[in-house]
Amino acid sequence: MENQKKKKSHFPFRLNVLFFSVFLLFSILILRLGFVQIVFGENFKRDLERKEDITVSTPVPRGRILDRDYQVIVDNFPKSAITFTNQGFSQTEMLETAHRLAQLIDQKTDRISDREKRDFWLLKNPELAAAKITSNETELYKAKKLTDLDLYKLKLARITDKEINQLTVADLEVLAIYREFSSGYKFIPEMVKNENVTEKEMAVVSEHMQSLPGVDTTTDWDRLYTFENTLRSVLGKVTKSGEGLPADQLEYFLARDYIRNDRVGKSQLELQYEDVLHGNKSKVKNITDKYGNVIETQTVHPGKKGNDLVLTIDMDLQMAVDKILEQELWAAKKFPGTRLTDRAYVVLMDPHTGEILTMSGKKMVKNPDTGKVEIIDDALGTFTTTYSVGSTVKGATILTGFKTGAISPGTYFDDVGLKIKDTPIKKSYAYLGKLNEINALKKSSNVYMFHTAIRIGKGQYEYDKPLNFSNHLAFETIRNSFASFGLGTRTGIDLPNEQTGFKGQSRLPGYLLDLAIGQYDTYSAMQLAQYASTIANGGYRMQPHIVKQIREPASENDVLGPVFRDINPTVLNTIDVKKEWLNRVKLGFKKVMQEPGGTAYKFFGDARYSPAGKTGTAEAFYDGPLRSQFGKEPPPVMNLSLVSYAPSSNPVVAMAVLVPWAYDGEEDNRANLKIGRKVLDTYFQMKRK
Repeated sequence: MENQKKKKSHFPFRLNVLFFSVFLLFSILILRLGFVQIVFGENFKRDLERKEDITVSTPVPRGRILDRDYQVIVDNFPKSAITFTNQGFSQTEMLETAHRLAQLIDQKTDRISDREKRDFWLLKNPELAAAKITSNETELYKAKKLTDLDLYKLKLARITDKEINQLTVADLEVLAIYREFSSGYKFIPEMVKNENVTEKEMAVVSEHMQSLPGVDTTTDWDRLYTFENTLRSVLGKVTKSGEGLPADQLEYFLARDYIRNDRVGKSQLELQYEDVLHGNKSKVKNITDKYGNVIETQTVHPGKKGNDLVLTIDMDLQMAVDKILEQELWAAKKFPGTRLTDRAYVVLMDPHTGEILTMSGKKMVKNPDTGKVEIIDDALGTFTTTYSVGSTVKGATILTGFKTGAISPGTYFDDVGLKIKDTPIKKSYAYLGKLNEINALKKSSNVYMFHTAIRIGKGQYEYDKPLNFSNHLAFETIRNSFASFGLGTRTGIDLPNEQTGFKGQSRLPGYLLDLAIGQYDTYSAMQLAQYASTIANGGYRMQPHIVKQIREPASENDVLGPVFRDINPTVLNTIDVKKEWLNRVKLGFKKVMQEPGGTAYKFFGDARYSPAGKTGTAEAFYDGPLRSQFGKEPPPVMNLSLVSYAPSSNPVVAMAVLVPWAYDGEEDNRANLKIGRKVLDTYFQMKRK
């Protein structure tokens, strides 16, 4: 009995302890909640109401390109487009939106890869995909011996071609849209469709915008080149929508605030002046809540269209010269020995400013679809390809002789061929008698230049004896002098990828003689034009440039904006010769074209604009697109060239003509002279108008 009483007395005590403990714990909890609310309440409230600012840049249209008379060469062509902006959507949400959008628009599926089809199949068939993993592999995964990536690779590898082929046309359209959705970056609009978007598609997408989160309709642009097959190789290209930044220049552009899907100039003029044409992108601030939902959009910077480029090119003259080249190339092909003839180049330059008025190149190619030969633009070749040019360089050789003291005005040489021991005789095309430097230029004497080169090299010529030079820097002396005219060096034209030309490596004395007549090193048409300009303007090597002016964008497309910057003439160097010496060479050049016996007199003797210049014929080895057909021994061919300026007393234009591989054999088709006469005639006719 006593024991029972003791047990009853302990029970209420334990219950009281329990209640007291519960009371104490609740008291502590209430105190803690009060402390949190009072001390940290404001902080937690701010966290709940926290917003995030994300600034996004969006591209603006590129600037236009115009010719010197403000004719539009390159413009922007507006076109309808459908975009998607990922605002933090999940895979499932994007897939659902892609399904809905696919029912409203037609989407091309030709860019979908096999890997993308397999990824999409896994996404579309999660249960079938899971069944491709064995129970043993599942156990290995649980034991952390296989990773998620390992399982994913196993699933991909086990998808059969039959299963891939079960994807319908509708499935592929959804995939094509989904791939555009998922390829973008958060808050940056990604182009879903901007080719052949119909009015109906624009309307129906706009109507269903509520059920298409992230989808929008907008206006995109494309580059419009208004002159077909004229200067296209020089104008360059812009990356396409979806192509984005070029992989080889990715870091360069990213460091300059570009985004990966920006469209940029990827070659030639569009690339060279990318910073001018690209413009200032608009910037929009997206304000999001803590869940990533956009709750407000603010325009930080409205953006500004790219500046316009005004070129030095006269497009009417350019097209006329292009036509001449095409006609003369077809005409040349009717002559025998022209199986390898396939290209020609012309550059017209203002000798006082360096402005390029025309840079024309045409090339014959076989159309892979039709098998027919057609002519395409190769203006790029005027400064990216080089050839042996022959006697056109003889003016530079004479002036180099004067500068080094090898010859002086009025020096005579007998035009008898030179016989160096163990080599074929080196001579002019005919015996031309005793000549001074003026008539040596007029009649294009090789022998006169040989003697000049021998004196520059401080050698002593004896018939059928070895030829040695005591001046071991003779090659450098001539090349450095030639470079002061623009030959064998970069002209400085404001376009990328200019080539300087090939310099022969052998130092045998005979090659120095070849160098003096333009048959050893190679030069471009642009270099020849700069060389002709340097002689024409009195000895100043002007930097050639194709951009004349940069203008700010106009508010309307058919007007010009204010001038942002003028491109001023730049003198690269002077040739450092006496005026008397230069006048002797100029007189020789004038006699070439205006006096009987001159190598160009038959073609230019009656020209009213008083031309001066120098012809060139170089024996070379063919190195063109058909080179592989000839094994180790390419056939010898003749390159034709011509440099000129006019009028001879006060030049307003300098010209270079270059026709590589003009003929092989004996019959000279004189393509350089025919082209040159027609081009200068056209220039002065258009100038009078």
